[in-house]
Amino acid sequence: MKDHYVSSDPLFLQIRKHIEDMILAGQLGADEQVPSSTQMVKFFQVNHLTVLKGMNLLVDEGIIYKKRGVGMFVSADARERIQRSRRDAFVGEFVLPLVREARRLGIARGELASIVSRAIEEDRNHDDEHHHA
Repeated sequence: MKDHYVSSDPLFLQIRKHIEDMILAGQLGADEQVPSSTQMVKFFQVNHLTVLKGMNLLVDEGIIYKKRGVGMFVSADARERIQRSRRDAFVGEFVLPLVREARRLGIARGELASIVSRAIEEDRNHDDEHHHA
């Protein structure tokens, strides 16, 4: 696979994430056709079955749907489903561990909120510097 993603995730999950990212970025809208499995095979340089496995996950999750003989299309509520799923994962993977570590370190709620606010500002300033460079 080309260096589209540098990830330890299995390839089929990376393909799924790529399609989800396209939907979140507005590159694929509701009822728009998803790139064909043949296009995905060429793009990712992976086995056809790997692409289908990733796409079928999205079908099972209601993110895309099949039109027999035509292709795969984005579901009407795909964007909301992806955002909800990723938000839930974000809380579990990042927010809860952050809160637990803060508690272990004796960081009070207000102090943690201040730390997070400062980090958001620093990140914003960092983004501004790169966009104006």
